[in-house]
Amino acid sequence: MTLDAVDVAFTEAAVGAGIATILMLATLAITSARQKPSEKRALAPMLAAVATGLVLAYGLADLPPFADPEAPAHRHVAPRYLNESAKEIGIPNVVTSVLASYRGYDTLGEVTVIFTAGVGVLVLIGRTRHRRRENDDE
Repeated sequence: MTLDAVDVAFTEAAVGAGIATILMLATLAITSARQKPSEKRALAPMLAAVATGLVLAYGLADLPPFADPEAPAHRHVAPRYLNESAKEIGIPNVVTSVLASYRGYDTLGEVTVIFTAGVGVLVLIGRTRHRRRENDDE
């Protein structure tokens, strides 16, 4: 808010307070007071996590060094955003103009991903509660 980046402040507040709280409450809702012995082996999830980690590590090798002023993003797009956004968009704040205009569809996509993740968590919570009720009835 101090830097006039209202959209970033709202996003940080929503993610920090909203999503983190929802995930914490969802975790508490699907856990029980007693630990049950696992009947399944967790080999497939472990292999998926390791494979994802390896793909991410491979992708990191192609990135430029951190804070490199000669990185392609700093040489190609950033100067145009900084110099032309106030004239093209009419919004004095560069962050707001980039998120609202230049990257509007990207921001919409991010909101869609966050919404889908929230719905997925709620579906998982519902399934877990349904299974717990079935086990209690037996």
